[in-house]
Amino acid sequence: MNVLVTGGSGFIGSNLVRHLLGQRPGWKVVNLDKLTYAANPESLADLAGDPRYRFVHGDIGNQELVSHVLGAHQIDLVIHSAAETHVDRSILGPEVFSRTNVGGTATLLEASRRQGVKRFLMVSTDEVYGSLGPTGQFTETTPLAPSSPYSASKAGADLLALAYAHTYKFDVVVTRCSNNYGPYQFPEKLIPLMIINALEDKPLPVYGDGKNVREWLHVADHCSAILAVAERGRSGEVYNVGSNAEKPNIEVVERILTQLGKPRSLIRYVEDRLGHDRRYAIDSSKLRRELDWKPTFEFDQGLAATVDWYLQNKRWWERVRSGAYREYYQAAYGARLQEKT
Repeated sequence: MNVLVTGGSGFIGSNLVRHLLGQRPGWKVVNLDKLTYAANPESLADLAGDPRYRFVHGDIGNQELVSHVLGAHQIDLVIHSAAETHVDRSILGPEVFSRTNVGGTATLLEASRRQGVKRFLMVSTDEVYGSLGPTGQFTETTPLAPSSPYSASKAGADLLALAYAHTYKFDVVVTRCSNNYGPYQFPEKLIPLMIINALEDKPLPVYGDGKNVREWLHVADHCSAILAVAERGRSGEVYNVGSNAEKPNIEVVERILTQLGKPRSLIRYVEDRLGHDRRYAIDSSKLRRELDWKPTFEFDQGLAATVDWYLQNKRWWERVRSGAYREYYQAAYGARLQEKT
């Protein structure tokens, strides 16, 4: 099996590349990544000598490049995880979210269809459903009601992918996950930001009253779900991926402080985010029932492992935060920066 993972140098993508190579040693994985701010080639630097892995620097919106990669590497399966992802950034600059998340997906879908790719898996998010009240869960049939430019762009990409399944009978599956956490996550996201700020005794900014609820899914469990859907999911279907671990943001922050032995006085409540969704909760019973999947990480266990990872990998997050990894990339790849394959 030859697999293309888009955005494979990002948080979910890098964990997914590792998971695929670990669980399916006979597969070959090509990572196509533009290396925007949240991508980090150091996350997969140790795979540079693995003959099963290939990195390609490029934009999913470049039709010529995408078609070339799909054909040259005889790609059977595309797992599309490349996206602009941060809600705050989408509020400040929405244009790039539409261009990458919708336009890039359109280019990738059409090239995949024309090149005869056997299956296209769209990695999406529960944020496309909008916000919940104090009860209930999102199901795969919940109407889409995105609240931010980011979630709207992801909803548009999902609908486009499903339209390809309906119109062209192209083999498409979609996964929608709850909030991920774990190793290699960019420091602007809630859990790594709070860990790093606490380690440095800096204020921990918490939006509003801190009672916005998210369902937390360890990235390793997300990766196992993606693999299950890629191999056994029904074409044209959507699969929610969740953990049932709902936590208010303030509770997550307090648990991090407790694990690090830091005082609660570091918490700073700040003005709430525009259009901030109050609660997400996802019903993943379809995935569990049809594909016999279930998460393996309890939240406390997963959070403790994540805190420990950031403690043990200070060099990684310091370089990411400073942008120094780009110097590493230039040194490691040099003239190959502009290569197509």
